[in-house]
Amino acid sequence: MVRILSDSQVADCLDLRDLLTVVREAFVKQGRGEVERPDRPHFPVGAGLDGPDPAGTGLVMPAYLHGAAFYATKLVGVHEGNAERGLPTVNAQIALTEAGTGLPAAYLAGTRITNARTGCIGGLAAAELAVTPAPDSGLTLALVGAGTQARWQARAIAAATDLESVRVYSPSDSKEDCVADLCEELDLPADAIVTADSPEDAVRGADVVVTATTATEPVFPGGALDPGTLVVAVGAYTAEMRELDAETFERASRVFADVPEEVAETGDALGADLAADDLVAFSAALEGRTGRDSDDDILVVESVGTAVLDAAAAEYVFEEAEQSGVGTAVSL
Repeated sequence: MVRILSDSQVADCLDLRDLLTVVREAFVKQGRGEVERPDRPHFPVGAGLDGPDPAGTGLVMPAYLHGAAFYATKLVGVHEGNAERGLPTVNAQIALTEAGTGLPAAYLAGTRITNARTGCIGGLAAAELAVTPAPDSGLTLALVGAGTQARWQARAIAAATDLESVRVYSPSDSKEDCVADLCEELDLPADAIVTADSPEDAVRGADVVVTATTATEPVFPGGALDPGTLVVAVGAYTAEMRELDAETFERASRVFADVPEEVAETGDALGADLAADDLVAFSAALEGRTGRDSDDDILVVESVGTAVLDAAAAEYVFEEAEQSGVGTAVSL
């Protein structure tokens, strides 16, 4: 029997504080080489439907953590035009297969899992690498980007740290909607979550800056960062995509990457002439082997996403569903 979980059923089984622990453990295993993570092909899709140009990008992301009961295969579609259709830009499904037998075990709506595990990267980075706030104060978060992932970053950082205030910038009116949603969701005063008039206004004075966009040009000037800022960039995953300028990297004391060899191929790293050897595996920070040397250090965490996190998060959700009897069991 195969358990099918819809998005709402995934939501019933997902707790961000629990997931932060799951994602941390998955990063550590990846850093130790205790995973299987084949290359993830990505390819244009939709050419010939409404014209010669592609409509989006398809990705296939398989992974297995040694000792896990299941391996995962995630199928992803990234369609930037979906925003105009009122649809999510990123959509995903995750298939879980028994590692011991190869039998199918589950099929899960994967978009929420993808968004939540990506949010946990920001949460873990802020908890591990942001400057510790003074007593009776918390972190100031700047979000550059106001879409779905910006919200998940704020949720996870709030779950992982003592978050005091949030500033949101986007060139569109979406920042107003993002602020309204976060005001409802986060346990913060309404006046602690505000829009910013410019990217400079958003990042100046922030403890943590998160970029969550589909940009192809830098989204804020590196000169606007205060000493000690942690920058978490989760948007760029191809050579054409870029969120951070060269000055940000020049000012950074250390640049972490979830997958250094893949981050080195993104527009952010290429624009700053960074190779994989210039990047530090994020897992090293989570294991305490490196981190912040001084409160004035500017640190950067770059993420392209790793299917290892999807496999770990999907298995966690599936086990919660099994225990709670959530989902529909079908025979294939």
